[in-house]
Amino acid sequence: MTTLDDFLQQHGIDSPCWTHPPVFTCEEADRLAAEVPGLPTKNLFLCDGKGRQHLLLVVPSDYQVDLKALSPLLGVSGLRLASAERLQRYLQLQPGSVSLLALWQDASRQVRCVLDQAVWDASAVQAHPLVNTATRVLSQRDVRHFLQATGHTPDILDVPRRA
Repeated sequence: MTTLDDFLQQHGIDSPCWTHPPVFTCEEADRLAAEVPGLPTKNLFLCDGKGRQHLLLVVPSDYQVDLKALSPLLGVSGLRLASAERLQRYLQLQPGSVSLLALWQDASRQVRCVLDQAVWDASAVQAHPLVNTATRVLSQRDVRHFLQATGHTPDILDVPRRA
């Protein structure tokens, strides 16, 4: 069985990894991974009001996302956080471990990827490697290569923030 590490290696993605105690919030991650290079990110697994569409939203960790304003920009009504059960079903993850790298587990491409422009433009980003006890750093080139390798074409936009 192929692991995420195998997948990254097969696709020439060399992303350094830092281990740390489990983190459950962006604040904890920012504190424990303060020396880790790259843009810290916040990752939200979302669904529409009827639970038919699923999205992975990646923004800088300090963003407070305005889901109500984001919904019409994406053409999705009733955008909300998806349940832990949906997270398990679509990305085989537990809450606290969500990151861009989770798209590796979406082989059927049922999850839409949405990136804030700042994440897309960052020279490097931080991402959990499917567990909340480590952080990988992916260069801009590697982010693009990873998305291409997983078959995910991201929606890139300036994600609205709450005041």
